[in-house]
Amino acid sequence: MFFHDLPSLGRIVVVGVLAYVALVLMLRISGKRTLSKMNSFDFVVTIALGSTLSTIILDSTISLAEGVVALGVLIGLQFAVAWTCARWRIAERIVKAQPRVVLRDGVFITDAITDERLTQDEVRAAIREAGIANVHDVRQVVLETAGELAVIADGRPPTLPARRSDPVAT
Repeated sequence: MFFHDLPSLGRIVVVGVLAYVALVLMLRISGKRTLSKMNSFDFVVTIALGSTLSTIILDSTISLAEGVVALGVLIGLQFAVAWTCARWRIAERIVKAQPRVVLRDGVFITDAITDERLTQDEVRAAIREAGIANVHDVRQVVLETAGELAVIADGRPPTLPARRSDPVAT
């Protein structure tokens, strides 16, 4: 069926706009941390917010007030967990993954790469993206808590790639 009736479409528009505005306002009030780079907990909250928003818009048995309260609960929980993690290291260790070194002083740490389901090619790509041509010019590559690879150069002048010697025409 393409549509049930005009009032249901009108409800979707009105509730959709109001729920969206409420969500944006709550996210602004809750602070930048709510929309920061995502770790697994942040990802779950983001998905739950999207799912809740779509339910509010499409399910006519859910009132706007109930939906806004549900969004508030999710944002409040995210705020409480972030606040707790910022104050107690043990809470942060439970909720968030820890950074992991996958390359040190130009040497791949194969156990870490395997455990984190990475490949050496992915690490090399991150090194190239950092503007470093030679893996031996890297002090560390760290898989950060949000999943990105951070490249730390060793601070020495870059090593030039080995060149084959070409005979000089005389």
